[in-house]
Amino acid sequence: MAREFGAPPVVFPSGGNPTVATGGNIQQRRVPTAPFQPSRPSNSGIPFMSFDIGSSATNTAGPIGGGTGPIGGAANFDEEEPLLDELGIHPDQIWKKTKSILNPFRVNPTFHKDSDLSGPIFLYLSFCLFQLLAGKIQFGVILGWIVVSSIFLYIVFNMLAGRNGNLDLHTCTSVIGYCLLPVVILSAVSLFVPQNGAIRFGVAGVFVIWATRACTNLMVAVADGGEEHRGLIAYACFLIYTLFSLLVIF
Repeated sequence: MAREFGAPPVVFPSGGNPTVATGGNIQQRRVPTAPFQPSRPSNSGIPFMSFDIGSSATNTAGPIGGGTGPIGGAANFDEEEPLLDELGIHPDQIWKKTKSILNPFRVNPTFHKDSDLSGPIFLYLSFCLFQLLAGKIQFGVILGWIVVSSIFLYIVFNMLAGRNGNLDLHTCTSVIGYCLLPVVILSAVSLFVPQNGAIRFGVAGVFVIWATRACTNLMVAVADGGEEHRGLIAYACFLIYTLFSLLVIF
């Protein structure tokens, strides 16, 4: 036989759950409210966007990068230096230095105080090109002789000048490279001169003396302590440009 147990009524707090009222009141159910939804502007073109794209574009403080131009971060190219100047290549100075070598009796050492390697590289490539037209591939040989000649003349000059010598290797390489211009002209002239004969050797001797005189004058002018040893410096320069001329003759 089942027994019935009397249990007190359960009272729920007001919030949507049904409540059982004491004293026989009817159970009541509270209607649940809809969840919170943010307000959407009526002028939005995209239904799921809750902000105005036009207003955010007009209220921007400035372009990215802090630029003041029409495009954010755009640089003013009028104030930029030319690309050749940024690379350290100055065509006007190269032309002045090259033109000063054309007159072996009046070499202007003023332009060669500021040494560079752009002009020597151009003359080196020109020399290799004329040798290539003559059927001789000597790119590595000429480059190696330029390096060895620069180190050789740098050591000889500073040994002769002693403590008074202030010639650096960069200046020495620049001077030897620019004074290579007569040999470059010789390589161009040799394309139209017979291969064998005294004329070829005579023309080569003239250009070697030209390059030797120009290089000696510049070495003595751009560095201190070489005036009293001009003869020995000229002999070293003569050996250097004789080696280059032998590439052209043979």
